[in-house]
Amino acid sequence: MNVLGRDHVADGADNRSPATVPLGTFLARDGSDGAVVGIDADTPHAAVIFGKRGTGKSYTLGVIAEGLADVPGVAPVVVDPMGVFGGLAETGGRMLDPVVRPAAIPAAVWPDLLGLDPTGGPGSLLWRIVADAVEAAGSDGDASPSIESLRWAVSEADAPDRTRRAVRNHLRLAESWGVFDAAAPPVTSLVASGDPTVLDLSGVPEAAAGAVVRAVARGLYDARVTGTVDRLPWLLVDEAHAFFDGVADPALRTLLTRGRAPGVSLVCATQRPSALPGVAVSQSDLLVAHRLTAGPDVDALATAEATYLAGDLAARLPTGTGEALVVDDASETAHAVRVRERRTPHGGGDPRAGDTEAARAERATRTERNPGR
Repeated sequence: MNVLGRDHVADGADNRSPATVPLGTFLARDGSDGAVVGIDADTPHAAVIFGKRGTGKSYTLGVIAEGLADVPGVAPVVVDPMGVFGGLAETGGRMLDPVVRPAAIPAAVWPDLLGLDPTGGPGSLLWRIVADAVEAAGSDGDASPSIESLRWAVSEADAPDRTRRAVRNHLRLAESWGVFDAAAPPVTSLVASGDPTVLDLSGVPEAAAGAVVRAVARGLYDARVTGTVDRLPWLLVDEAHAFFDGVADPALRTLLTRGRAPGVSLVCATQRPSALPGVAVSQSDLLVAHRLTAGPDVDALATAEATYLAGDLAARLPTGTGEALVVDDASETAHAVRVRERRTPHGGGDPRAGDTEAARAERATRTERNPGR
């Protein structure tokens, strides 16, 4: 198998073959399938997947997650903001409603998370209350204050009534999101088994989803730095542009720029590459580009062009669904690829009017009225 992203030769002393995720086949110029191709999973990677709606972006993310499920020593975690990756549960994975501990969000971030000015009265009070509560709960990471206990601490704080009332109201908002629980399992539990874990963020408010992604991304990074997690985590984020514009941004940037050393991989998929920060492309060693047509998105590929690429990268973009151009920084090459079929159901297809219960009932009624048609 041809392997993209591999810049080393495996040590064969223990008869171990480097881990590989099957991606598909090379795509010949006449449209026929060429040799089988995969992606290296033996070492950490930063990757981006681009593609306009309906061209296979989320499908490819699912193909990679499926392949990682078969690789010993790694653990894929999929951030699913659209609720389309439930099929991965059929490979032994699990679909989880995201819940994190309030202490997983740094005190300095809470004002921004809840839309408060950190230099204003309510914002600075919230910052101080969370910092004091986390310190009182203990520094070992096994304890966390609850939203309820934070509200109680605000009520007892030495601050004007108006300020305390504003903070309590904002904390009620955070509680209504349903993503904070002082008794939530630690982030490390997401990668304990190695089976795919899908975080279902569909229907979760944008700010709450950003908080979850920040807690997970930073938690996986810290766990590898401290050695509390043995497996190499892969964080796969669909619609990633939505998370780089909020509280999750610093944690995702950390994985892009520093995740390789501790062994945390990040795969960002988006239909809007122009909305990603430049570092997302410049720090990625694998780029998978499906069809793009919007001018700003095509222009964003210019940041991925390297001296070893001959010609205009944007001009080489594929046109067919499921086809992709893969830029491999390890081998300093670009290849046209046809992504393989998934083993598990993909929930990313567009709904069709003809598939609804209403349509089926109407067809049945018309048939009864006009049996000859």
